[in-house]
Amino acid sequence: MDNTPNSRTARRQQAEAEQKSSRKHKKTPKKKKGLVKTTFKAIVIIGLLFLIAGGGLFAYYASTAPKLDENLLKDPLSSTFVTPDGKPIFQSGIEKREFVPYDEIPKELEAAILATEDVRFYKHHGIDFWRLGGAVLANFKSGFGSQGASTLTQQVIKNSFLKNEKTLKRKAQEAWLAFKLEHNYSKEEIFEMYFNKVLMSGNKYGFGTGADYFFEKKLKDLTLPEMAMLAGMPQSPNAYNPFKHPERAQKRRDIVLRLMNQHGKITREEMDGAKATQVTASLVPEDKRQNGIDTKYQAFIDAVMDDLQKAGYKDILSEGVTVQTTLKPDVQLAVEKALADDSNFGDDESIQAGMTILDTKTGEIVAVGGGRNYKLYNHNYASDQKRQPGSSIKPILDYGPAIEYLNWSTGQTLVDEKTKGIKANNVDDRYKGPITMRQSLYESRNVPAIKTFGEVGTENALSFAQSLGLPIKKLDQSDAIGGGANDFSTQQMAGAFAAFGNEGIYTTPHTIKKIILRDGKTEINLTPDPVSAMKDSTAYMITDMLRDVLKETNGSGHSANIKGLDIAGKTGTTNYDAKFKQQNNIKSGSVPDVWFTGYSTDFTISVWGGHEKRSDPIAEEQRNMPKNLFRQVMSEVSSAQSPKEFKRPNSVEEATIVVGSQPLQLASNATPSNLKRDELFVRGTLPESTYVPEEPEEVIELEAPSDFRAEYNADNQEIDLSWNHNEPDSDDFDGDVTFALSVSIDGGGSQVLNESNDDSYTYGNVEPGHTYSFNVIAKAGSLVSSPASTTLMIQATEEVPEENPEDQEEPDQNIEDDSQNDDSDSESDGSNGTNNNNGNNGNNGNGSNSNNGNNGNGNNGNGNNNNGNDGNNGNNSGNNGTNGNGSDGTNSGNNGDTNGEGSSGDVSTAPPKKPDSNTASSQKPAGTKPNDTTTSEDN
Repeated sequence: MDNTPNSRTARRQQAEAEQKSSRKHKKTPKKKKGLVKTTFKAIVIIGLLFLIAGGGLFAYYASTAPKLDENLLKDPLSSTFVTPDGKPIFQSGIEKREFVPYDEIPKELEAAILATEDVRFYKHHGIDFWRLGGAVLANFKSGFGSQGASTLTQQVIKNSFLKNEKTLKRKAQEAWLAFKLEHNYSKEEIFEMYFNKVLMSGNKYGFGTGADYFFEKKLKDLTLPEMAMLAGMPQSPNAYNPFKHPERAQKRRDIVLRLMNQHGKITREEMDGAKATQVTASLVPEDKRQNGIDTKYQAFIDAVMDDLQKAGYKDILSEGVTVQTTLKPDVQLAVEKALADDSNFGDDESIQAGMTILDTKTGEIVAVGGGRNYKLYNHNYASDQKRQPGSSIKPILDYGPAIEYLNWSTGQTLVDEKTKGIKANNVDDRYKGPITMRQSLYESRNVPAIKTFGEVGTENALSFAQSLGLPIKKLDQSDAIGGGANDFSTQQMAGAFAAFGNEGIYTTPHTIKKIILRDGKTEINLTPDPVSAMKDSTAYMITDMLRDVLKETNGSGHSANIKGLDIAGKTGTTNYDAKFKQQNNIKSGSVPDVWFTGYSTDFTISVWGGHEKRSDPIAEEQRNMPKNLFRQVMSEVSSAQSPKEFKRPNSVEEATIVVGSQPLQLASNATPSNLKRDELFVRGTLPESTYVPEEPEEVIELEAPSDFRAEYNADNQEIDLSWNHNEPDSDDFDGDVTFALSVSIDGGGSQVLNESNDDSYTYGNVEPGHTYSFNVIAKAGSLVSSPASTTLMIQATEEVPEENPEDQEEPDQNIEDDSQNDDSDSESDGSNGTNNNNGNNGNNGNGSNSNNGNNGNGNNGNGNNNNGNDGNNGNNSGNNGTNGNGSDGTNSGNNGDTNGEGSSGDVSTAPPKKPDSNTASSQKPAGTKPNDTTTSEDN
């Protein structure tokens, strides 16, 4: 559809509207251009305002800067070290100083210094703006003060007039005074000031002093490597001290040589040649090095110097400050006394020891044992010597984290056993099975420690150790017993253990409380803040277990115990591997390092013993050296004091446990005393289960039948057998009891007669003249009782010749008992047998017109029987009876074979029903029939 207006007026109006619209669109870019211009102007204005403000601030700071003092520019002020109560112990800067004028400074040494410190020294006017620009960029990236841009001139100002601090005020004053210094002095004079004022190490100032101290040389006699080493030291004097840190010093020297080559001061060949020289090659031998003025505290003084260096105040001693230290002189003297006592070290003059003593509550280093015969800036065995800690690390990496993170009790069951995946052995090459964590620690068992480390995990162990100030980055299984790649100093170990004695609060070990500046008012506080490293429950429970290391007779640190002191501690020993021993011909029992770290509520002492070179072994008889040193020093420093006992916090509770229970159980009255131990728990973690003795498995037994009786019925020629039996009195018994009966005739083989649940039986077809032995046993399923037995001997009947009635008398029955033993004769027309259960009356004989008598001895089984003509005599002994027979007037004796033994049940014998039968109870049948006759001589 065509929208073009028809009238000319309408078309004109449309055209005008389009033009207006077009003009509006074209004005938009002009507005954008104006905004950019406005922003730029604003930035310029703001920049000018900042510049003006900065200039004004700089002018203000400059106006408050101290005046240049030529005396301060050339000679540093002396600083004083004092004890916590203000007593002076050391003054720096008062020793003889080698001042060297500029024209005596070797040009090569000047080149080394300038290449390292200020290569544009002769081109700037106190401030190097090129270098300043680079430092500003670095500070934007890493924060203010991360990189300095101080020229050599500014360093002279800083060392002479200003505080050693990174503030805008100081930097402004430093720049202004550097500009003034350049205006008032020549470059050569300024370089001379720096050369003679700079700190070289400890309390040694100036390069001339350094050359004499380290090399015993004049400056003109120094070699290129020696000059490069000296030129590199001012950046960190104590850290690059070649006496203490030769490796660091050599690396720093090589950097200086590289800078000299880079800036065209030496050729590449000269650089390479100098690098090939060992930094220790020309150092003064240790036995000829200068001693400090006050050697009594030298090891501690050196430790203070190190702390100043670490805190960034390496140059402050030239400013006339007062350094308040943490030293306790009496404790320091006790340490030096112990280290000077050769009896503590045996015959080995080369063995060394390092010792650090802390205030347990504050972490303050109150004394330092740098080594035997310690001299100024010797190798400090208390802080510089770092070695594997051995088992002394177990409370830190194993058991401490187990309590902290896993809430383990001191009675936690650990199984000491040979375990796949654990290569370590215990020191005695034995395993003790299930034991408590407490015993594992005080006996220093390795296998349980490694198992605990595995339960804790490397992440928890690492976190726990780092919270105690140990600089560990990586852990593996060997670290669990102190044999890994992590080495520590006595200073670090003392700091970690002090936290156990201080309710879990850790404070970084330190030798300086504060620095008081020249004005006597301004103070720099260097006391570290305490931090909570663990729960108070963990600290106390570890402490309580470490008490037993000293108190238990089989504790690894028993020889370090001090009667009357509440102390805790841990031993540590490292080992060589088998290959190293073989290659170096090291004797069995020799080790590289021995440790003891212990503490009271007042002091914590860590002692290391060994040689400077780990390859030099300690003999087995010297392994107690750290424990002896600990005991000697702790006894002396605690003698005038009474350390408080470690107090159990409310977060810990005690309970009696069952040793070896898994999971842990509380003991009860039924727990055997040898399985009871009082152990500690984190409150709220007591076990729910209590010891219940295991009921012994009920053993059901069948009793043997009792009252087993045998009675002979001559009329029916039968034997009636009967017995009684008691079934088991147990709810678990549910069965039918049957009885198995057997018989043996005349000692022959056993024959089964019957098996039923009846308790009686009649045995028929009995023939006189035989001996019958019966056995009966009870049965119920698989249960079988022991047998009950009885024996019955049936005597044969013999015909008696008829005699004249007139000659006959009334029959008389002779009965002999234990009290009878005579040879009386009796007359009888028949024979009479006597049954004797006791077996004492061995013989009883009757015969017509004959002398009869001799009582046998039942116990000996011997019997004599004298019978007249035509007389018959029958004997039946009891348990040990004897059968003796006589005939036709012949005297005969017979050692009876019927030796009966008591049955397992009650045995009774019925009396004979006829005069021609004798009966006896016996388990074993007789071997002789009644009619047998044996002739033997009387005994």
